[in-house]
Amino acid sequence: MTPVQDKVTEAFEIVGAARPARWLITCDHATNRVPDWVSGGDLGLPAADMARHIAYDPGAAGVARALGDLLDAPVVLSRFSRLVMDPNRGEDDPTLLMRLYDGTVIPANRAADADERGRRLDRLYRPYHAAIDALAQRHPDTVIVAIHSFTPQLRARPPRPWHIGVLFDEADPALSHALIAQLQAEGDLVVGANQPYSGHLPGDSIDRHALQAGRANTLIEIRNDLIDGPAAQSLWAARLAPLLQTALTQAEGGRDA
Repeated sequence: MTPVQDKVTEAFEIVGAARPARWLITCDHATNRVPDWVSGGDLGLPAADMARHIAYDPGAAGVARALGDLLDAPVVLSRFSRLVMDPNRGEDDPTLLMRLYDGTVIPANRAADADERGRRLDRLYRPYHAAIDALAQRHPDTVIVAIHSFTPQLRARPPRPWHIGVLFDEADPALSHALIAQLQAEGDLVVGANQPYSGHLPGDSIDRHALQAGRANTLIEIRNDLIDGPAAQSLWAARLAPLLQTALTQAEGGRDA
């Protein structure tokens, strides 16, 4: 197998490809970037909307990078907005290319036809997932940790009380259950189990790279107002790293990460 190297493309960034840990950190919604070949680099939304959670997961990329450093693990980050195409959806999911999100119409996507959808799949979505595939194959027992963030409140919805959520599928909940217990034991966090969203969708990133391959996994959602700068992102990563290590040891019955 050809060694995977650090790389920046229009679809993804790989950081720390040579790091030895079993852990693999992913960040599906790392950026609000729109490639210039997609509607001239403008989806037709004002800057304020592109800065919202609808376009990316604010703060998640910083947490993912810092967590990779602390766990000595590679990190794969997307380099295109979720509004261009959502890498955390299966290829046949109707929300793969969003036309309306949290009350906002995405003008450049309203007329996107099958050819445009295929172009975005080929140039962005598929290369991103290929990068994750390549790194996941470095170890026979890779552990995937997906880092996301969520907005404190959707429009016309009640505030979300959780500081952090851990998402899992009942097909393989062991690491997530152990991590939830570790987070709850901290004593100062409101922890959501499959909150603010429920589990996973068929064909999403965890399903594709972890569940279908039999890899240990968890998906972490941090409320984005808690990670709104580099210092806060580093603090959360420093908090999560030892909890993840302990949770993995517990999930695997005492085996070291």
